[in-house]
Amino acid sequence: MDLATIVGLMGAFGMLVFTAINTAGGMVGFMRLLNLPSFALVVVGSFFAVMVANKWSTALGSFKVIRRTFSVPSYNEQAIIQKLVAFSEKARREGLLALEDELEDLDDEFMKKGLRLVVDGTDQTIIRDLMELELTQMQARHMENINLLNGWSALAPGFGMMGTVIGLVNMLSNLEDKASIGPNMAMALITTLYGSVVSNSTVMPWARKLQGQDNYESTVKEMVIEGVLSIQAGDNTRILALKLLAYLSPSLRKSMESELLKD
Repeated sequence: MDLATIVGLMGAFGMLVFTAINTAGGMVGFMRLLNLPSFALVVVGSFFAVMVANKWSTALGSFKVIRRTFSVPSYNEQAIIQKLVAFSEKARREGLLALEDELEDLDDEFMKKGLRLVVDGTDQTIIRDLMELELTQMQARHMENINLLNGWSALAPGFGMMGTVIGLVNMLSNLEDKASIGPNMAMALITTLYGSVVSNSTVMPWARKLQGQDNYESTVKEMVIEGVLSIQAGDNTRILALKLLAYLSPSLRKSMESELLKD
């Protein structure tokens, strides 16, 4: 569970409630911000617009996509590096064909495909092209989800402005009814607020979170590609370890250097 997402959402909405309570006379002020028609127009209306802009399956899958922002992906880079270093040592000691028996127990399908190509004697350029193609297609799938949320984020404020226009039209159409001026003006402003909240407090941050997850997974896969090609090239295991450690953060790199680079 990603606490940053949970705490961030709670904090953002908490500050909204705090501000409403402390600037408009307690809970009464906050209750004035609750307006079902405004909520329906901004949230439901903008979601239907998202459906117009995307495939049916993509739009309906948006809630599954949002759920991913509440989880913390972990690819255990340290274990991947240790596995690649072990494969390198075995390949240099016994030859590339000796890796074949190890592949069946390998959980990482991306690494397994690459090493299978190495064992089969595939040309290095072809291996790189195939693995980078898979990486590119993964990024394209991720970007489809990210663009869906970015599109929703762009549409929500527009629907907020529609509500503002509706409220103003109703107010100007009934200026003789002074009792309706306040509610219509409130509806106009509240709908604008809802559009801003949906965009800036939820959907846009979710898209940024997914972008970060995509960057993380892409970096891990790039590390695997580098390791697989280094094994095929017969690089010294120490050289391979140095290449892979470069993908880690300084703190993780320091903790592994003493283990992998010992004499």
